[in-house]
Amino acid sequence: MAISTDSQQALAGEHVNSWYAATANPVPERSALDGEIECEVCVVGAGFTGISAALHLAEQGVQVVVLEAARVGFGASGRNGGQIVNSYSRDMDVIEARYGNETARALGDMAFEGNRIIRERIRRHDIACDLKQGNLFAACNVKQLAALREQKVLWERYGHRELELLEGEALHREVGSERYVGVLVDHSGGHLHPLNLVLGQAAAAEALGVVIHEQTPVIKVHHGSTVTLDTPAGRVQAKRVVMAGNAYLQGVLPALESKSMPCGTQIIATQPLPETLRRQLIPNDMAVEDCNYLLDYYRFSADGRLLYGGGVNYGGQDPADIAALIRPKMLKTFPQLAAVRIDYAWSGNFLMTLNRLPQFGRLNANVDYAQGYSGHGVTCAHLAGRLIAEVIQGESGRFDAFAGLPHLPFPGGRLLRVPLSALGAWYYATRDRLGW
Repeated sequence: MAISTDSQQALAGEHVNSWYAATANPVPERSALDGEIECEVCVVGAGFTGISAALHLAEQGVQVVVLEAARVGFGASGRNGGQIVNSYSRDMDVIEARYGNETARALGDMAFEGNRIIRERIRRHDIACDLKQGNLFAACNVKQLAALREQKVLWERYGHRELELLEGEALHREVGSERYVGVLVDHSGGHLHPLNLVLGQAAAAEALGVVIHEQTPVIKVHHGSTVTLDTPAGRVQAKRVVMAGNAYLQGVLPALESKSMPCGTQIIATQPLPETLRRQLIPNDMAVEDCNYLLDYYRFSADGRLLYGGGVNYGGQDPADIAALIRPKMLKTFPQLAAVRIDYAWSGNFLMTLNRLPQFGRLNANVDYAQGYSGHGVTCAHLAGRLIAEVIQGESGRFDAFAGLPHLPFPGGRLLRVPLSALGAWYYATRDRLGW
């Protein structure tokens, strides 16, 4: 099979040629908006954040219209590593030190909620998305292992106790690689088919009356007591608006763009591997990510492929040859895969903030947004959807715990933020490589 790439599909607003798109569950045709409509709430973006918010609101009887510029799950929600990783991209000790105990306690109480929301959705709506149990963090050196010991203590202090630290030879119970000196296993984590998860939730939302228009980009927002959203062939008038486009919302909310940056990450999918080999590599079929600043992450798909991702491309541009970039990372971890064929290679953007914490907030009294999960979007976006629904229903306390976090612009502005971030990443990658 030839390696699939994604440029033409992305330009056409279709799902990229990923393994996820190739194995997506059937979905109905969803028309583009044509004409003028009114609604209580308009959600812009049909990824995890937008669909989660729409589903929570629909369960409470709210009339919701979702506008999606491409297809449901087109962005990071349908392309990511599929790992259910708890907490945030900044851990709780950093939040405590920077923002105080009250903020840390508020965020800590929600740090593991996204995981629970995902599992509840899968059960309630019988979503077929290949859910598997367990994920782990792998330490490449003794400094990272010490950090994992501290993380275990910290998470247990916040009530999360389904953790197990394995050091030395014991780690090979979970990972058959010589790269690591220890692993922290989170038995409550897991992994799944992310595109099928968001497609399943979209179908559940539609069953409750939510209307989803695909191929309907928002080109202008007119603020006021009623918000008007212009699209190429239509217009929506809404009492409340939720902006949930994340890294794919560029140009619509310029006030937020200086405080976040699209970043690309890449994934390859091997040919299906024999079960005996899979048991040598990841014996208990968990998802794995290492502890490097520019981390690698990998897991097995339902049909036995190794899905291996890594690296960050600041600014969100696609590399010329994804397989050539990621395959050496895979072989460094598992050299025994040198002869294995790569069947799929794709890229996708996530949105990074300077402090690596999500951006929740309000543009005004009737326009809310949530974005910038900085690599932890699978769980945190599901939490965001619930909190947005709470805000629209008049309960703002939990949302405000995030909205109160200060977010500074990237140094150098839009012109220099990419090279300066790349320089910083080079420093941290060098530090990881040398074990500093």
